[in-house]
Amino acid sequence: MTSVDYVLGLADDALVSAQRMGWWISRAPQLEEDLALANIGLDQLGQARSLLSYAGTFLDRTEDDLAYLRDDREFRNVWLVERPQTDFGVTMARLLLFSAWQSELYAALAVSSDPTLAGIAGKAVKEVSYHLDHASQWVIRLGDGTDESHARMQAALDAEWPYLDELFEGAPELRADVLARIEQVVAEATLAVPEVAPVVGGGRRGLHTEHLGYLLAEMQHLHRSHPGATW
Repeated sequence: MTSVDYVLGLADDALVSAQRMGWWISRAPQLEEDLALANIGLDQLGQARSLLSYAGTFLDRTEDDLAYLRDDREFRNVWLVERPQTDFGVTMARLLLFSAWQSELYAALAVSSDPTLAGIAGKAVKEVSYHLDHASQWVIRLGDGTDESHARMQAALDAEWPYLDELFEGAPELRADVLARIEQVVAEATLAVPEVAPVVGGGRRGLHTEHLGYLLAEMQHLHRSHPGATW
């Protein structure tokens, strides 16, 4: 039987990442990129809604309850997705790591014995393949660009890499295939795979960085200010 904490973890990963992507609307370096990141965020929000709705069947709560009426200690997302990403290179590095992991994960879950999870994953894996391609193109473009873009892309990858390990908690069998996807892009971008110590995250246990609290305060403010309101 699928664990509700497992489903919540996947849902919260997607929800928090979607919220971070939303920050780029009106701030991206190109109009097309503004739209692209908005669409990636909407894909992730759709995944989050489906997973939160499924988790709600275990808990007798709605997707809105789970999104807006939980405190940070109740969220189960990894640290990778909750940290600020005001640098475009950081966003692309993070999307590369996150979407490479999601691609392998959802492909595996698409043949799960849990029919609901398999259905959600089967749709999501198609969306995530686009996210991975988009991130890969930007990492290659910036890494193999000017001296400055190369240095900044390497710095972004170095900053995000320590948070990669937490994604494999409970699913170490995905590591080799995920790393193979990432390292192929890194090599084409003329970047180096970072040699940095992993951060020991606690997101799956409800232990988060200070950044999640600020993110949730912004995301949940309207719903909590007007409880029970409908459009």
